[in-house]
Amino acid sequence: MSTLSVWYFDGSDGAQRGALALQGLPVAERETVHDAAQVSWVLGSGQPTTRLLPELAREEALGEGFWGVLFGLIFFSPLLGAAVGSATGGLSGSLAELGIHDTFVNRARDALTPGTSALFVLGSDMVVDEVHDALRFDQRVKVQVTKLTRQQVSRLRQVFVG
Repeated sequence: MSTLSVWYFDGSDGAQRGALALQGLPVAERETVHDAAQVSWVLGSGQPTTRLLPELAREEALGEGFWGVLFGLIFFSPLLGAAVGSATGGLSGSLAELGIHDTFVNRARDALTPGTSALFVLGSDMVVDEVHDALRFDQRVKVQVTKLTRQQVSRLRQVFVG
């Protein structure tokens, strides 16, 4: 079983500080992270900025295509997400069949507003505990989690990694 979690921060720099905290984890703990990306939305900006975190990516990473589709669905529009999804393997515009339900996407869309940031982490079941410990610098951080079965992760890999 794997986990996709989103860690929400009140400030636009929280996700960057969170990413640095994860990079500072001991190797054994960092191995629970398979892939990660951050989103920052500075006040006054019309849209958020996204950044993949290749320094945290492992062999199990899903890469740019996955994050592009997910962020397209969250921030830009469901139609854009559908178009990108179709181009990357015939997804119907929803990742629900792969374990990432519309509720997850909608909550992320509602939570990420100007002046906030988020750290998206894909990893093993233990990743939530490891990340929580690493992010203890911010007592206000909130988390949203979805569990992914082996079959769902396998299908995500087929679609986005090849």
